[in-house]
Order: sequence, then C-alpha cells, then structure tokens
Amino acid sequence: MPGSVADHTVCLLLKLGQVAFRLSEDRLDALGLRVRHYSILQALADNGPQPQLGLGAYLRIDPATMASSLDFLENTGYLARARDRQDRRRYVVEITAAGSDLLARANTGLEGLDATMFADLAAADRATLHRVLGELASESGLPALYDAVREPTASKKQA
Repeated sequence: MPGSVADHTVCLLLKLGQVAFRLSEDRLDALGLRVRHYSILQALADNGPQPQLGLGAYLRIDPATMASSLDFLENTGYLARARDRQDRRRYVVEITAAGSDLLARANTGLEGLDATMFADLAAADRATLHRVLGELASESGLPALYDAVREPTASKKQA
C-alpha cells in the first residue's frame, strides 16, 4: 500500500479485496468459472431453487449481469431455468448435478487458496479474521450499509 493510504482500514480492505478477487478469479478460471458464477452456484446449493430476480437481489448482482451469468451457467449445463409454476412471468433457477460436481471442485480450489493466502497467520488469527470478516459481511453489517446508500439511487430511478 502506498504511503499513508494504509492508515485507512477501508483502503486496506479494498486493496486486499482486489488481490483476493484476482487470485480467486485465476483459481476459478481453471474450472471455466468466474467469481460471480461461483457465487450463483453456491447460493443455489445453499438455498435451493430460487426465482431469478430474487437470486440476483440476494447476491447483489445487477439484472443484466445476472442474466448473462445465468445464460452461461445454463448453456454449460451447471444450472437449469424453468418458468415458475406460480407466476409464469418469472424464472426459477436450480443447480444441476453437473453444477454441484463443479461447485465441489471449486470449493476445494478455494479452500486451497485460503490456505495459501493465510499460511503466515497462526490458526487462532485465521479463525479471528474469519469471524470478524463474517460479522462484517452479515446482513446487518456492511451489506446493510451498502443497501442503505444505494436505495436512494434506486428510488430516484423509479420516480
């Protein structure tokens, strides 16, 4: 980090996030995935079939990017989309067996990346880092702040 930029925790997180994102993209690229594809597959594995729009909102992925990501994952056989039986205007997205197999390989690769990235930290420090980052990433943490900042923009667009 250049100079006193590192004095700001948010700048440290930003720079480390950029590095972690690039390393994750490289690791997932070996499987033909991007981080957003992985996130979609993991969310479906964790939560079961989801409406397409709800999944995008849950992951905070804009609708255009979500549609192109789902197209890719559907065309590669890693997920299936079908019309919602209760509302034929909506699509429900579901992970396939091939998607589950790929997700297992992706998780193995990301676990290896975690081990490499944090190898210099003691086990207790890794656990503390994971806990603190988990708290920040919780729905009442930074995502809530992000949503609160973005909501006025969304309200203006609707007006």
